[in-house]
Amino acid sequence: MAQPVVKTKSPVEEAVLKQLETVIDPELGVDIVNLGLIYGVDVTDDGNCTLTMTLTTMGCPIGNLLADSIRQAVTQVPAVHTCAINLVWEPAWDLSNMSRYAKVALELHE
Repeated sequence: MAQPVVKTKSPVEEAVLKQLETVIDPELGVDIVNLGLIYGVDVTDDGNCTLTMTLTTMGCPIGNLLADSIRQAVTQVPAVHTCAINLVWEPAWDLSNMSRYAKVALELHE
């Protein structure tokens, strides 16, 4: 499975995705975008953002901590006022979702 392609429609959604690169998974030490956890970004004209994402495992113990960090980062984008997280388990995350950068950072060799 290739890394998910996050489809964005606007410069604001691109800014949200860029801002999400500042959110580091505390267990892995790599940002959630390069880990391939973000499946979609949708920002309405009135500044409500919905992220579709997954976690590395269903029982991920840092889910709530990560959600707080995500909301804080996303609402730093000037045009975004709220951030809802749509947590999904399909498609399931696996190592192939990660970018080359993440694989190199975690010393995973293909």
